[in-house]
Amino acid sequence: MRAELIENRLVVWDIEDSRRLFSSGFFGKPIGIPKPRQSDFDVPVILDLFEGYYLNGKSEIQIFQDERKVSQERFERICDEAVFQFKEKLLVYTKLREAGFVVTPGVKFGADFAAYERGPGIDHAPYLVRVSIPSSKMTATDIVLAGRLATTVRKQFIIAVVDASRNEVSFVGFDWWRA
Repeated sequence: MRAELIENRLVVWDIEDSRRLFSSGFFGKPIGIPKPRQSDFDVPVILDLFEGYYLNGKSEIQIFQDERKVSQERFERICDEAVFQFKEKLLVYTKLREAGFVVTPGVKFGADFAAYERGPGIDHAPYLVRVSIPSSKMTATDIVLAGRLATTVRKQFIIAVVDASRNEVSFVGFDWWRA
């Protein structure tokens, strides 16, 4: 499948390819359809950089820019420049996807990712994931703010601590109790 790199997004213009990608794991978002439930749409899908990198690495898509194929190495450089801690976030995205979750951007929730058990439009994402590295500092206030937000939208707040040198991710979940 062909995906066109436009700024920091990828567009799959072929409608059949778009439907196939979406139905194979909720990859991408159909343009102009905020909450699609099925692959019954007649518009292209837009992939974020994590989805694009993941799918390109699995040879599911080929990335083009200005009619030229973009190598995985060049695409990685583009992603590194566009996204803070891209490699760490990609590792978390990949671990979640390989564990069977549908992973979407979590920006509207103040997180890096939202993780669904079945998929958007089918269930609500039970998890909000924030990516961190061992050397970063997180205050108690940061944790309380994130936890309060997650609780407000009925999700569990998870910190994914990435050790990129070992290719490892540790997930720390927070449950909030009311007394």
